[in-house]
Amino acid sequence: MKLILAPMEGLLDTYLREIITCVGGYDWCVSEFIRVTTMVLPVKVFYRSVPELLNAGVTQAGTPVYIQLMGNDPSVIADNAAQAISLGAPGIDLNFGCPSPTVNGKGAGAILLNEPERVHQIVQATRQTVPVETPFMAKVRLGFDHTDNIIEIAQGIEAAGADMITVHARTSVDKYKAPARWEWLARIRESINIPVIANGDISDINSFSECKSVSGCDNFMIGRASVRHPFLARQIRQSTQQQTIQKIKWTEQQELLLQFSILMRKSDNDIGSASRVKKWLNILTKGSPENQLEAKLLFEKIRTVTKLEQIIQLLKITDEK
Repeated sequence: MKLILAPMEGLLDTYLREIITCVGGYDWCVSEFIRVTTMVLPVKVFYRSVPELLNAGVTQAGTPVYIQLMGNDPSVIADNAAQAISLGAPGIDLNFGCPSPTVNGKGAGAILLNEPERVHQIVQATRQTVPVETPFMAKVRLGFDHTDNIIEIAQGIEAAGADMITVHARTSVDKYKAPARWEWLARIRESINIPVIANGDISDINSFSECKSVSGCDNFMIGRASVRHPFLARQIRQSTQQQTIQKIKWTEQQELLLQFSILMRKSDNDIGSASRVKKWLNILTKGSPENQLEAKLLFEKIRTVTKLEQIIQLLKITDEK
């Protein structure tokens, strides 16, 4: 079984990837998408988006970070994949699932699911630049506004040479509305021979077990729940290995917040860094039920604080009480 930490634009960046992968449980993570249009991007763009490339392509915990590319020109995407590989990317992921109207309006992301042949061409061209020993996959949704093309798309991605396919079990117009249609994952899995990575609505151990049962998948990508429940992957592994599932104390979550805040010192935007910490804490207020109250109380305490160092001190003071 493989567990993958999903990309989340504007949230799961290098700082949060480092914290969550240090908790453990994930086999690899995928970067936020790097948008490519008409040219090979400069090296500095890759380093800025995925600083882990300066650390052999892994987080401080040793978890590989696969580079996600998004665009609609087969040769340009292929050339940028080659650039990423030359910089040490441990894997390449192609984004055909982004539901953003801005992205779709420019002919990228999930809108390409209306063009199965174009998806095939992009994957095929990229496969030619990605060494066979380097993991290479594509992420899709069930379609843009219907599911009529998904089997053809999945078969085309396999025929083009991808090693795996991640399927978010919703269409683009579904956005993130529940429920994810896991039954479609089973149909896709039965139509191809490469692994299908299940994505969508895996929010706790029970939903993981249900997704596994309905989809028949052995590999899973976790997105929003990984931020709400940073210990979820570790707990899932405990459940699948018939181990005692360890309850997570609020002090453990708070320590992650503190370490995240300290990491954010590396940013040159103090107010922005403070906002990032508060944003994650606000998300944790909707996380593990047993820790929601403590998260809400702490959020009220730092909600109006604008200086990162003040937040760090408050986290330390609170932790020592």
